[in-house]
Amino acid sequence: MTNRSLTQVEAEHRAALLAVEHYAIDIDLTDLPTGPQVRCVSTVTFTCREPGADSFVDCAAEVVSAVLNGTDLPPARDGRIPLPGLRAGNELRVVTVQAQTRDGEGVHKAVDPADGEVYVWTSFEPDEAHFVWACFDQPDLKAPHAFTVLAPAHWTVVSNSGDPVVSPAGDAARRWVFPATPPLSVYNTVVDAGPFHEIRRDADGYDLGLLTRRSLAAVLDRDAEELFTLTRQGLAFYGEVFRMPFPQRRYDQVFVPEFGGAMENYGCVTWSDGVLYRADPTPAERELRAKILLHEMAHMWFGNIVTMRWWDDLWLNEAFAEFACNWAAERATVFTDAWAGHLASGKLAAYLADQGPATHPIRQPIHDVAQAMSIFDAITYPKGASVLHQLMRYVGEADFAAGMATYFQRYAWGNTTLQDLIDVLAAAGGRDLDTWRSGWLETAGTDRITLRRDGDGLVLDARGPDGPPRPQVLAVGAYVPDGDRLRRLDLVQVELAGPVTPVDLPAGAEVYLVNDEDLTFATTRPEDRDTLVATAAALPTAIARGVAVATVWDMLLAGEAGAAEAVRCLTGVLAVETSDSVIEPYLTLAAEAAELWSPDAQRPELLAAVAAVCRKLAEDSDRRQVVLRTLARTAADLDEVARLQERAGDDVDLRWRALARKAELGGAVDAEIDALLAADPDPDAWVRATAVRAASPDPVTKQAVWDTLTVARSVPIGEVKHVTALFWRPGQDAVLAPYAGRFLELAPQLHRGGMTPAMVFANRLFPVYGVDEPFLARAETVAAGAAPVVGKYMTERIDVVRRMLRARG
Repeated sequence: MTNRSLTQVEAEHRAALLAVEHYAIDIDLTDLPTGPQVRCVSTVTFTCREPGADSFVDCAAEVVSAVLNGTDLPPARDGRIPLPGLRAGNELRVVTVQAQTRDGEGVHKAVDPADGEVYVWTSFEPDEAHFVWACFDQPDLKAPHAFTVLAPAHWTVVSNSGDPVVSPAGDAARRWVFPATPPLSVYNTVVDAGPFHEIRRDADGYDLGLLTRRSLAAVLDRDAEELFTLTRQGLAFYGEVFRMPFPQRRYDQVFVPEFGGAMENYGCVTWSDGVLYRADPTPAERELRAKILLHEMAHMWFGNIVTMRWWDDLWLNEAFAEFACNWAAERATVFTDAWAGHLASGKLAAYLADQGPATHPIRQPIHDVAQAMSIFDAITYPKGASVLHQLMRYVGEADFAAGMATYFQRYAWGNTTLQDLIDVLAAAGGRDLDTWRSGWLETAGTDRITLRRDGDGLVLDARGPDGPPRPQVLAVGAYVPDGDRLRRLDLVQVELAGPVTPVDLPAGAEVYLVNDEDLTFATTRPEDRDTLVATAAALPTAIARGVAVATVWDMLLAGEAGAAEAVRCLTGVLAVETSDSVIEPYLTLAAEAAELWSPDAQRPELLAAVAAVCRKLAEDSDRRQVVLRTLARTAADLDEVARLQERAGDDVDLRWRALARKAELGGAVDAEIDALLAADPDPDAWVRATAVRAASPDPVTKQAVWDTLTVARSVPIGEVKHVTALFWRPGQDAVLAPYAGRFLELAPQLHRGGMTPAMVFANRLFPVYGVDEPFLARAETVAAGAAPVVGKYMTERIDVVRRMLRARG
């Protein structure tokens, strides 16, 4: 069935006409152990403010029957069922079947290769619920949802509300009747089911649950204590700073196969079980998982309790959740360097996206839901989070928290717009935020701030994307030598007053660090770039070193520095870095600079420099696991790979990584793949084997992996990036060249399966080797005609690859 995307005008008209009172959704999952079908009965009670008016309900599943107020309705068309002649009070009953449960939208059936058990999950953002049952699929028609689920007898079913009534339904099934939820947007609802391994814990008055497939029981058991601790800490922190405890006793987190990312369903967060790391997680992996947990939890307030009215205010959900997860991690957990980690990964991606052709304001007009899919990106997430971090500094943390508390109290269980939030924060902070709102939220692009000498003093030259800089507060630090390190002599906080702002710092410092403490979102340039590169490693804190790294990385992206300069800065910082939050991201950046951004003639030398710092760091047992992973990526030859394999011992993860490098270097790996598959307890170890084969320069092997990715689409969406990272390898241009054209042939269909697959495939399948400028020009033409989400991510990748080609040249 075709599906017509809901427009903002249509949504506004329908919200003005209708009010939804209640959903009763009956779901039958009993076909799934052997078949593909999910059967649903959606009963919706709603009112109409203009009796006699016509409207429509969204439904892109196969409709068996549709009855409005006792009268059969005409067939669905373009994903909509007409609702003619509405009464003041209405009851709609629609029976549907969805059989596209392997590669369709909204609901997914996954089969565990370890034991053949079936798991099913739903995920509905932005508007995928109507692919499963009939509903008014827009965020501002909130209503209570009562789910009744018929499932195989040995399955567990979880949904938004806790304490279901469970009863037998024949010999082979059970019926799960869940209490009605509070008023929720349709996309915030969920049903997950399967023969889960479940762990529960009472903590601070909450009933906390962790669930995953049985074959990963040992991994969940290993990490459960940390996950429960983080959940307890997050609920306590948010409940206090928002002055509104999470209002439901039960809070579940479900880790499922073949899921991309995580989804903030009220009271029942669904995660990719890829974050249940099969090897012991590294410090950076633990921090990332903690921040995902806290991000999705923040959505209980930002998104579920208070929901944006339309998708132009998606940032009200995502930017706030991304900001809040770093805030909470720093203040309430062991991950006290969370903001340094944010700078080393997400914020660098945001700087790149915001200076590219696909940039957009954090808040922008969204014509329809198809366009909304294209803004789940680095601008809405990490840039938005950084801007809110700046806003908290701008109005003061206490006033910021007070304003948020007022916001939740005033708008709980309703919908809001940007202006609602700005009004409460302006009142709490006593500042006029209209200029701030216009500059930061409604203007695309990145400010540039440069330090220069002016006579005997220092000034900041600042410019915004279209002229004067945005209103903002930042800090500049003055550093002097202290042995082989730098010591901060002074720090001054500056509120930009326009294009030129004096800085009151003592003369004669060795280094002046612009945006010290990383308080604002702006690219910076130092007074003396060579000194900054040479002394970045001597700066005394992780955040100061991170600001220096960010400056050098931005110069690489802008063509103002080469890969060699970036690698020199990063390896210097890595040699002294003490923060586990950034070591792994910096190792990744260093390897990327050497592989993706360097001229062919320089690549071996730069990879050797990265490998050398890895060997040095590997002497520290606390960092051995992390650095050996990068050493596996950068090993110079098969002899070094062999030494690394010997060193790996029982570390199955490292053995897979070393084997991938061996395949890339042309070594024979088939027998070792078979042996490692037999030794690896991971039920998804076959994906690791596919990734190893992806690295091979053999054309037949490349073709087989490409077909697995793009024809069979059998690689779990959360693992696609790991396979494609090994598919596109330097030095294999001749083998990879045909896949550039094959990617362009695929692009018009990459949106098949929903938003997340579209984002992943458009981004990760895009070629980074074996391409040239004429290819990028053809790709621009294809992107212009693709679905909005595909076109957006292709446009971003075209820009990045064009920058890479320039750096390599």
